[in-house]
Formats: sequence, C-alpha cells, structure tokens
Amino acid sequence: MNIRKKYGNWALIAGSAEGLGEAWSVSLAGRGFSLIMTDHAKEKLMALSERLGREYGTVTITLPMDLAGRDAVERMMEKAGETDCRLMVYNAAYSLVSPFVDQEESDMEKYAEVNIGTQLRLVHAFSRRLAAEGKGGGIILMSSLTGLMGMQLVAPYSATKAFAWNLAEALHHELRPLGIDVMACIAGATATPAYLKTDPRYGSLKPLVMKPGAVAEAALKKLGKRTLFIPGYRNRLSYFILTRMLPRKLASRIVNHTMEKMYDHHPHRSGML
Repeated sequence: MNIRKKYGNWALIAGSAEGLGEAWSVSLAGRGFSLIMTDHAKEKLMALSERLGREYGTVTITLPMDLAGRDAVERMMEKAGETDCRLMVYNAAYSLVSPFVDQEESDMEKYAEVNIGTQLRLVHAFSRRLAAEGKGGGIILMSSLTGLMGMQLVAPYSATKAFAWNLAEALHHELRPLGIDVMACIAGATATPAYLKTDPRYGSLKPLVMKPGAVAEAALKKLGKRTLFIPGYRNRLSYFILTRMLPRKLASRIVNHTMEKMYDHHPHRSGML
C-alpha cells in the first residue's frame, strides 16, 4: 500500500525526538512524508529535523513544546490545518519505574496530561477536522503490553496504556465509516534510550527487546489492516499465552513477578521507561 497516496503528504508525530519517536520520524520520512514534529527535548528535536533534511530531503515543521501544556493541542492542530495533515502518530508518554507511593503528585499530573489528556484532545480535534472536511486519514496510538494487565512499579503508565488501547479499538469502529483508520501499536520491550536507562535485569523469562525502527516499520505496514497490532512474533505469542491459555490471576502473578525481578536490584527503582 502506498500510504502517502492514502493519507496525503504530511504526518504529525507527537513525541518525535528520540527512541520510538525518532523511529516513527525516520520511517515516515523514508516514505516521503513531510513532518510536523513535536517534543519537549528541543535540541534533540532540532538535530533530528536537520538530519532528516540532509538524508531524505524532508520538509519539517518543528514544535518544541511540553505536551502537558494546555495549548499543545491548539498549536499542533494549527499546523495540521495549514498543511492538510491527515496522518497522526501519538507516541508521547510519561513513565517512571518506581513504587507508586514513592512518586510525587506532579508525576500523577504528567501521567494524566501527557498520556491521557493531550492524547484524547488531539485525537478528538484531529478526527473532527477530517470528518468535517470529508477526508480520510490515519491515527496511530502507541500503546504497550504493559497495558495488558496492571503491572507493579509502572502502575500509572500501565493504566494509561490500557486507555490508549481501548480508545483506539473503540474509535476504529466509529471512524472507519468516515474513512479514518485508527490503530493501536501495542509494543513490547523496546530498546529505546529511556528503557535501557532503567537497567532491567532478566531471568529465565527474558522478553523480546525489539529495535525501535522494527516496531515503527511493522506498524506502518499494518495501518488500515489491523486495529490492535503487536509487533514481534514472540510478543504476540506471549499475549496469546497470557490472555488465552492462562487464568488472569495466574497471568497477573507471572508478569508482576517478572517486573519485581527485573528491578529488584534498584534501591529506589526509579527512572524513565
């Protein structure tokens, strides 16, 4: 499928500077898209924009911003309207690997705004514009296998990723008649700089750790074909076993035991995921 023919020439990536965001940017630039790139890491954002221009001739609009800000959606939608952008990836997320009671009230606000509030408002505004103009489009929401069930040490992150998963599934049914494809990319462990900084230690149940580029490439090929897509055969197998073969109580015990063992070497178990 020629996704530029289907979704136009511009793509918006919320959270685009590094890790999976960088992978989305590179994958879309490689397909000839011009990009609206947003991220709070201004220096990394500008450096990636310059690199895409050199390597792919990509036209970019950069919006350095805190996606927890109340004006974030307005600023992104202004540029989306100016460029007739019809493809959007919401990759931004806030997370800590830390006991719930050790986190601050400010952390709770960031989970609520970045992972839920801004995402929900942007998807709403973006899909309303496409519907009002009678144009099709595409929306990809980054979710995670941590949203499969409640996981200790990443409790708020786990809950918000379940939100993204369910939002995408519901909107697939509502928006498909309008020509708008919605998909949740449900990634497993991914070798992003943020994930690697948490220094996970694996036991006998080592997860598949995918490269960010492999995740983005696989997901783009499934847009318009799948509603919930899990990149990686081993990740899909794990999902099948945990949800189809095991009672939820046992599956929950296994994944929570795994999380405990992955991070029990950290005195405070903190760090960005």
